[in-house]
Amino acid sequence: MSKTNTVLKAAVVCAAVGMGLLSMTASAKDVVKIAFVGPLTGGVSSIGLGGRNSADLAVRLRNADPKAKYTYQLVTQDDECRPNVGVQVATKVAADKSIVAGVTHFCSAVAMGTVGVYNRFGLPVIVWGAVLPEITYGNDFKEVHRVNGTMINQSEVAAKFMISKGYKKWAIIHDTTDYGKGHNKYFSEFVKKNGGTVLSTFGVTADQQDFTTELTKIRELKPDVVYFGGLTPLGVRIRTQMEKLGIKAQFEGTSGIKSDAYIQGVGEKVAEGSLSFIEGAPWEKIPGGLFFTAKYQLQKYSEPPEAYGPFAYAAANLIMDAVEKVGPDRKKVRDVLNQTKDADTLIGKVTFDDHRQNIVPLVTKYVVEDGKWVIWEDSSYATGKRKLSGL
Repeated sequence: MSKTNTVLKAAVVCAAVGMGLLSMTASAKDVVKIAFVGPLTGGVSSIGLGGRNSADLAVRLRNADPKAKYTYQLVTQDDECRPNVGVQVATKVAADKSIVAGVTHFCSAVAMGTVGVYNRFGLPVIVWGAVLPEITYGNDFKEVHRVNGTMINQSEVAAKFMISKGYKKWAIIHDTTDYGKGHNKYFSEFVKKNGGTVLSTFGVTADQQDFTTELTKIRELKPDVVYFGGLTPLGVRIRTQMEKLGIKAQFEGTSGIKSDAYIQGVGEKVAEGSLSFIEGAPWEKIPGGLFFTAKYQLQKYSEPPEAYGPFAYAAANLIMDAVEKVGPDRKKVRDVLNQTKDADTLIGKVTFDDHRQNIVPLVTKYVVEDGKWVIWEDSSYATGKRKLSGL
């Protein structure tokens, strides 16, 4: 082979390699970080892990989309459902300038304690599970959005629904956090407004183990319904001890007990007929719900999405949609989120009001039937084949 041919072939090879490198550089996507913050350990970790998995699924699906302008990375933090820990991790996330936005918090006390942090650092976030109204309405922080509804929505439907079934007398037992006290306040107001009677109210600490004193008094009052305002671990202990003391009243809880862990904790027999109310459309009925469920199962996550997983999934997608539109700029992403109107999501249309609170059109009612949470309208209780306690 001549020297000239050898040189020409070498040049061709070098040119081809160079073209390949240029192609790889042109097709490489910038990495955009999104935070997820929730309770990954502790009593409500099942909800937090389901939320994390759901946000992770949203990121995986977006990264698999060839039309996506960026590659997304989920940065996960555990707030332990504890306000002091929540503030620490919120500060850590918000101070990291490589993180453009966050999907944040299930526990209301934690969410309430961190809103000022996100505002101060200019980090746009979407709350995916906490329901205390003041999280969005207590301040005018343009960085703080919420995709799920508030306990006001829940409480109104929970009270009206039970009164429509003929129940008249309630005993209320709630935890003494802002979450529990808020549910007690709004639920009591709606019960009285609609003609019901609250016989007595009992506040208990989230770590209390024995409820003999409170439940004995409730048994003597003979209420039609025991309303519980709190989260799953406490709800499990209270419902279990109600059974032991022979209290036959109907058990009605907030969205805080809408968890597989509640059914597992009290057992299928005792859980049967328990009620829970969650703001938002039933994602199981939305066309995207089947897609979500199928894709979630394909990932083989160790935990189910639980009640609020779809909200975390929707929040992550809203953030990524904003980044795709204006790029990974916190202020620009915040401004796009602020203008969200009729956005199609897994949980239905999302529109943020002037306080960046999703205007939730309805609340979904759930009842435990044969060891599963079932949408009320699809249950044997709705058709009359089964009866709630006292009916």
